[in-house]
Parts: sequence; structure tokens; C-alpha cells
Amino acid sequence: MKKIIYATGNKFKLEMANSILNPLGIEVEGRKIEDLPEIQADKIEDVAIYSSQYAAKELGMDVLKNDSGLVIPALHGFPSAYTKYVEETITEDGILKLMEGLKNREAYFVEVLAYTTKELETEIFVSKTYGKIATEKRGEYGWSYDRIFIPEGKDVTLAELPDEERYQIWDNTAYEELSNYLKEENKKS
Repeated sequence: MKKIIYATGNKFKLEMANSILNPLGIEVEGRKIEDLPEIQADKIEDVAIYSSQYAAKELGMDVLKNDSGLVIPALHGFPSAYTKYVEETITEDGILKLMEGLKNREAYFVEVLAYTTKELETEIFVSKTYGKIATEKRGEYGWSYDRIFIPEGKDVTLAELPDEERYQIWDNTAYEELSNYLKEENKKS
């Protein structure tokens, strides 16, 4: 069975990866890598690629790294690659303040999976979960932007949905594409 390291301490991300990749004969082991550098860059893809390559080089193994961000077109794509920093500084209250008076409240989460082989070859796979920004914080579940993000087709925020429902909202395209890529790679070897 092929084994890859998922550079994450997030239980949900690990469960998602294993649910898709285990049936293909790929074991995914989560590993929180202390002091894994996360560069500051304008593109989420660049952050994911750098961290994935760094971890693969350090471990000498195939590594999967995820990076994600909230993108708000009315704010010219902000916060994007700076999502975590914005969450820690101006918080979702600051996002709501920036959105005051704006009619276009469209937003989406981008999730980038960067898969780097021990030979340091990297492929990226992208998912986008669409929705809009609420006008106020609502809900008790989840964390971070869940209280202000209303998924497409819903009239409640993510934080108003229990875990089992909230987890089904996310676009899994990146995991599906990674799965197909690994299937093809296994055929070649």
C-alpha cells in the first residue's frame, strides 16, 4: 500500500483524505510538522506548494499539504492567502465592517491541495465552495468564518449547521482530482 504524509494536525482533513484515498490502496498518515514554514504570498497556491515541498524535502517522503482561504470578489479577492492573518487580527467582525453597504456579498473558499513527491515534483488540485457573506454573525457550530459564510443554496451560515451537515457542504473536487492523479501514477509504476 502506497503511503503519503498529510502535513496537517486537522482531524477532519485527515478523515476526508482517508475516505477518498484508502479505497485506492493509499494510506494517508497525518503528521503535524512543527515549525513548518508558511510563507506570505498573494496566492494560496504558492503557500501550499512551498509548505508541501519543504515537508517532502524534510521527511524524504511523498507529502500532501492543504492551504485554504476565503475570497471575496467585492473586496478585490481579499483576504485570500491572508485569511488566517485576517482571522487573527480583524476577525469576522472586521470583514463584516468592510462589507457594510456592499450589495455584492458573493464569496467562496478556495482549498488547494499540493502533493509533492519525495523527488520534489509537485501537483496542485483546487476546490471552491461558493456562497456569500452574511450581514451579521450567526450560529454556534464550527469556527472562524463559519459564522458569516452562507453556503450556496442555503439561507443559514455554516455555523448554523451541525458538523455532519456542515462537512457535506464543502466541494471535494480537489480530493477527487488528487485521487484520479494518484490512480494514474500507480498505473505507471
